[in-house]
Amino acid sequence: MLSLIFIGIRLEQQFGFSTLSVPFCSGSVLSSLFIQRSISVGASGALFGLLGAMLSELLTNWTIYTNKAAALITFTVIIVINLAVRILPHVDNFAHIGGFLTGFLLGFVLLLRPQFGWVGRKHLPASARVTSKHKAYQYLFLVIAMVLLVVGFTGGLVMLFRGENGHDHCSWCHYLSCVPTSKWHCGN
Repeated sequence: MLSLIFIGIRLEQQFGFSTLSVPFCSGSVLSSLFIQRSISVGASGALFGLLGAMLSELLTNWTIYTNKAAALITFTVIIVINLAVRILPHVDNFAHIGGFLTGFLLGFVLLLRPQFGWVGRKHLPASARVTSKHKAYQYLFLVIAMVLLVVGFTGGLVMLFRGENGHDHCSWCHYLSCVPTSKWHCGN
């Protein structure tokens, strides 16, 4: 819950509630493909959606941050704490992974900010040449993310409506939902 508060408040203040609600609701398609016989509820998929969105926002708007080291250290600490919880049994890691990937891709689409140079140019005379407010790499990230989102959601929904099990297409994915240790065993 602390991660949701710290990340959610920061991103909501910068980008608004409506923009942030889309990555918050991500992660359930992948969970539905791999965990078909049980119901998973909770905010952890949404948390990882926000973490993914935060990472893509950090990468896309890298030039805006004045204290890059603090941003990376904060993000790394939050990820490490949340990944430590993932190794426990009966944790829906597919919602975590799906939420993170969806939030990461949606962050490139929804969380673009104009670069600093453009903001100063808006007060120039009308005859002055004005460049784009976004960098070329931001547009490249946006296009790639849109393509991956459309392909991923379309493929996932087609598989889901056909009733396919994700484990039939991935032989090692069962380790993502439970890592056997000396303290617990993973049942079928």
